[in-house]
Amino acid sequence: MQSVFSGDTLLTIMNHRFGKVVVIALGGSVIFPNNIDSDFLRRFRLFIRDQVSRYQRKFLIVAGGGKICRAYQQAASEVIQLPSEDQDWLGIHTTRCNAQLLRSVFRDIANPVVIDERYKVRTLRYPVTIASGWRPGNSTDYIAFALAEDFGVDEVVVAGKPKYVYTKDPRKYKSAKPLTLISWKEYRKLIPRKWVPGAHAPVDSVAARLGQEEGISAFVIGGTDLKNFQDMLNGKEFRGTMIG
Repeated sequence: MQSVFSGDTLLTIMNHRFGKVVVIALGGSVIFPNNIDSDFLRRFRLFIRDQVSRYQRKFLIVAGGGKICRAYQQAASEVIQLPSEDQDWLGIHTTRCNAQLLRSVFRDIANPVVIDERYKVRTLRYPVTIASGWRPGNSTDYIAFALAEDFGVDEVVVAGKPKYVYTKDPRKYKSAKPLTLISWKEYRKLIPRKWVPGAHAPVDSVAARLGQEEGISAFVIGGTDLKNFQDMLNGKEFRGTMIG
């Protein structure tokens, strides 16, 4: 199987206790599905601000690229045979645009510095800190796991289009089954072993390896369902997949 996808189901996971720092890999598919989703950004801003004020949480949010990323990559590929490194750089710069967009949305509570390279920010002085892509060779999933490692956070919320991890692509296979809990070892058997720019998997192969090595769990949920997101952070049952 070349990839793992997620679909629409009502399976729930038991509650999980999150700490005061939450790392989110916010998929570009929810920021920029076809165009910039300003309605989602408005709701997401209110949701994060509520968590900050009510529960005194801090958030590290890593912005993905979304459809605009693939549009740049496809356009360049139609002109020239593009090596993987250049495809990655196009993706990285689209994540930087999306990260600046998020920083602007949270400007009154966010660090004015966007983390676009490792160790650029060493202390979480602000309620919200935004990060983008860094270097070729991985997706922004890896950035989220690296930041979780750097700041001593035990889990990463992967909030994108996939709502669950599936055994295989449910759009192609009727026998595909959603998973609520899977180990990193088993998860890594379901995805490509090497990073490929534009690959579709809830957590990319490089991030999955880091998660397994460092004992960092992943919580895959639908990024636009903020009620479900809230339930998860507040220790209630929620819909999604835990990898760990």
